Amino acid sequence: MLSFIVALVLAAAVFFFAVGTLGILRFPDFYTRLHAAGKCDTLASMLALFAVALFTLQDWTFAELLVSLKILAIAGFVFIASPTACHAITRAALVLGVEPWERREGKK
Repeated sequence: MLSFIVALVLAAAVFFFAVGTLGILRFPDFYTRLHAAGKCDTLASMLALFAVALFTLQDWTFAELLVSLKILAIAGFVFIASPTACHAITRAALVLGVEPWERREGKK
């Protein structure tokens, strides 16, 4: 049962990584691409780390519990650091003069 849950969470992580990649390829400018990458990669990384933390809890020993807690601590760091890094990169691009995309009249 635990393996099925881990596989399901990993499949969700792969889905969000794929959606983020698709967003990077399809969106028109730097800011929207970074938004897609930042949101999807953060969620996918969290799901993948959660799946690994669950997978290490096979026998429920104290050592496995400590490893899982360390993995969840890494997930917490990713949860804080990834959006902060995306914000810093976006702010730097704005300061450097990277223009946001605007839809032109007559085009859909």
